[in-house]
Amino acid sequence: MKNFTTLHSSEPTFTVSELNRQIQQLLEASLPWILVEGEISNLARPSSGHWYFSLKDDRAQIRCAMFKGKNMAVKFKPKDGDMVRLRARVTFYGARGDCQLMVEGMEAAGEGALQAAFERLKNQLQAEGLFEQSHKKPLPSRPERVAIITSSKGAAVRDMVIAFKRRFPLTELTILPTLVQGNGAAVNIRQQLERADVSGHFDAIIVGRGGGSLEDLWSFNDEALARAIFNAKTPVVSAVGHEVDFTIADFVADVRAATPTAAAELLSPDIRNLEQKITHFEHLFTRRFEQTLQQHQQRLDFLIRRIRHPKERIEQQQQRLTQSKQRLQSALQSQLKQRQVTQQHVSQRLMYAAPIKKIQSHQERIEALQQRMRLALEQNLHRKQDRFANVVAKLNLVSPLDILSRGYAIASKGKHVVRSVEDVQVGDAIQVRVADGTIDCEAK
Repeated sequence: MKNFTTLHSSEPTFTVSELNRQIQQLLEASLPWILVEGEISNLARPSSGHWYFSLKDDRAQIRCAMFKGKNMAVKFKPKDGDMVRLRARVTFYGARGDCQLMVEGMEAAGEGALQAAFERLKNQLQAEGLFEQSHKKPLPSRPERVAIITSSKGAAVRDMVIAFKRRFPLTELTILPTLVQGNGAAVNIRQQLERADVSGHFDAIIVGRGGGSLEDLWSFNDEALARAIFNAKTPVVSAVGHEVDFTIADFVADVRAATPTAAAELLSPDIRNLEQKITHFEHLFTRRFEQTLQQHQQRLDFLIRRIRHPKERIEQQQQRLTQSKQRLQSALQSQLKQRQVTQQHVSQRLMYAAPIKKIQSHQERIEALQQRMRLALEQNLHRKQDRFANVVAKLNLVSPLDILSRGYAIASKGKHVVRSVEDVQVGDAIQVRVADGTIDCEAK
């Protein structure tokens, strides 16, 4: 066996800095941009606004950094334990011999991604006013025809049919079968909803299914389905999942039922209560009819006692007619005289007023005011444009990017700006910032 020696070896010898630089070049060249998933741990948010954390799985971890300019675009607030998907670049810091990820973008992974998407759509539709109570249509008190849009094989449709038969079997039910989860389910539900609504045949529509995970219920978080529910002319009841489950369809529907059975109970009056009310109204009507009949019999007896000869009543009516005719003629003559006097006064006032002259005067004044308004707007616009140009010129004078474009550069060592030659030692890695990028350098 040969002994290890470098005295006569032809193999190149690296310094530590050279070796680390070689590692850095190999890593960054072979892994320019990658997508990686893992769990956040040791998340730190210093006052600088940057994020520093570790990304781990059950067997390994790697350090990560996400600068302020990038993390401001993240649409949720990450915390330790969150599963995330990162778009990052692998970097190697030679001074410490550390490998880390420079994170460009972050999004929630798995269930977290669905929840984040749910919140984004919910906030968007709420901002558009689709959840406003003023847009919701009232449910009919006793709908005669109800459409049920759900799976034809699930427990939900069976529970709703049983509830309707138990409470009000006279309701005409139409089952419109649809997929309730998986690919194409949201489109299928929306098509059945639009079909039922356009028909104009139904007094109310139930859209729902049984409980499940967020992923199982995801078809009811579809934006197109939400807008179809909002635009429907028929009242829509959303009955998705259990009482604790909430979907976008629940928020946009006219009424949200905690369960499919609850939706059936909302649209079906209790037949026993109706029977009791009918019996009550029957007794009430009978009593009132008897009372009314007695009152009319008493009035008939009273009128029979007061009845007189028809000739006498005709003479009285003739006298009243003559008196009314005389009063009407007098009133008409008086009104006619008053109208003639009023007409003469109005004619004289119109002759003196000469409305055409006033109209011409007002038109000339309007034209003068319009001309003054146009001149004032033009002058104000010119002043604003001049002021904006002055502000832009002043900003360019103090812009650091303008200084860099004139040939200047900023040297930094790690996170610190190099202000003196004493801040740099031979072999140190230095980053030089110029107008269009950064140059990695080594002090000689």
